[in-house]
Amino acid sequence: MRGNVSKNLIPLLEQVNIAIEQAKASSAAFEPAVIRQNLENLSAYMIPGPELALIEDKIMTINERNIAARIYHPNPEKALPVLLHFHGGGHMCGSINLYDPISRELAIATNAIVICIDYRLAPEHPYPCGLDDCQYLLENYPALLKDHRHSDQLYIAGDSAGGAICTSLVMNNIDQPNIKIDKQILIYPSVDYTMSCPSITENGHGFLLEADKMYWYFAQYFNLKNQNIGEEITKQTKTLITKASPLLGVFDRRMPKTLVITAGCDPLRDEGILYADKAKKAGVSVEHYQFDELIHAYMLLSKLIPEQYQQTYLLIKRFINE
Repeated sequence: MRGNVSKNLIPLLEQVNIAIEQAKASSAAFEPAVIRQNLENLSAYMIPGPELALIEDKIMTINERNIAARIYHPNPEKALPVLLHFHGGGHMCGSINLYDPISRELAIATNAIVICIDYRLAPEHPYPCGLDDCQYLLENYPALLKDHRHSDQLYIAGDSAGGAICTSLVMNNIDQPNIKIDKQILIYPSVDYTMSCPSITENGHGFLLEADKMYWYFAQYFNLKNQNIGEEITKQTKTLITKASPLLGVFDRRMPKTLVITAGCDPLRDEGILYADKAKKAGVSVEHYQFDELIHAYMLLSKLIPEQYQQTYLLIKRFINE
């Protein structure tokens, strides 16, 4: 196992690596139901979130489709900012329930009303279905909050695929006069679907998130059938995944103030760093912090790395209060 990974994570990684090899041998490694359950199982490693004054389950209806939403309100007596929280999971996994502790912590750290939704997932709903659901939330979140006072300040936050959603929404709405995102929080964001950065190879095996699994995730997300992003792909497919990759998009000084948090032993490390660098060069106010000893999805492993987990929220709180 390469890298300066935290000793607190080594026993879990050893177990996971054995399980990954066994799953590959039985061809169960690449089944959506198995992948989803494996991610949900990480809830056993999560510290429960804090109690909040109000948590409310809602339904967001889009073209006669019902999308589950949950509102986290730390202080219903006040008109607070709003934070749209987009969960991770490779666009194939994740849920409001799995990310409930994180949504709760975000509400406290940012002193904002947090909204999290169960956006549609691949392969049943390939790109851009989930992104479209999140765009709808961005445009219509006040309707979900009709019973609650809130300020005009808007934040967005996401980890991994949720970071991809955040960065896509920022770029896609930069010229929309009625949409103003004040700050975005990105935790080990996935922003390059071409998987071109060196850390994909450096950290692509042995650190929970496997490079071959990522290729498969993205093939499902972009509905590539028998194609694999890691192999020769058609010109049309290359154009699609390049256009969808925020790292390869147009960086604009009007983008919101941004906090990027990366993990040193993460395959996605370099693309997060590059995103921060490109945004800075475009004139955006950017803060970047890296936990050198941590891995992808560490936010779902808070019982193993409680100090770094809480430090993440301290970084977020400081960023919001600046």
